[in-house]
Amino acid sequence: MKQLLTNIRNCTLCEEHLPLGANPILRANKNSKIVLISQAPGRVVHESNIDWNDQSGKKLREWLGVSEETFYKDKNFAVLPMAFCYPGKAKTGDLPPRKKCAPQWHQRVLNHFENDPLYILIGSYACKYYLEGKENLTYRVKNYHTYLPKYFPIPHPSPVNRFWRSKNPWFEMEVVPELQQLIKNKLS
Repeated sequence: MKQLLTNIRNCTLCEEHLPLGANPILRANKNSKIVLISQAPGRVVHESNIDWNDQSGKKLREWLGVSEETFYKDKNFAVLPMAFCYPGKAKTGDLPPRKKCAPQWHQRVLNHFENDPLYILIGSYACKYYLEGKENLTYRVKNYHTYLPKYFPIPHPSPVNRFWRSKNPWFEMEVVPELQQLIKNKLS
């Protein structure tokens, strides 16, 4: 696993398309209990080299019900974005993740996990890649229990998604407590 992560961190597959250059950001341990699969690091994360070190990460840790200390232990959480590098800015939020990373690297990383981790699919890109069917994100999040025990789909915690959260208050009232309990059980 360590060699594989080193290889990924040295990847330059998409470098010519990246406005800030290649800087793959991920973390994993063969014993990780939970794998966070999201879209791609944002600019702040790219610059700090620390995954989820931004407002999205703050909201994500709140949803998961974990401290920073617990979150940043790779035996607890692995971080495996759909694209490992910052893709650039779009009109609202960031550009979509580059499509080369996940097919190139994900399965190789997944093959190294030894303890049947829980995969939290964060946002529509991760859900579309890992879940069959054409259901939209809202449907998948609302019906999260049908994807358990392997997957748990959630929206992206980005401030850009505040409108989705305001239109779907049931997520934080009903789904987040279930997610927190599952995380607590998995980490104990």
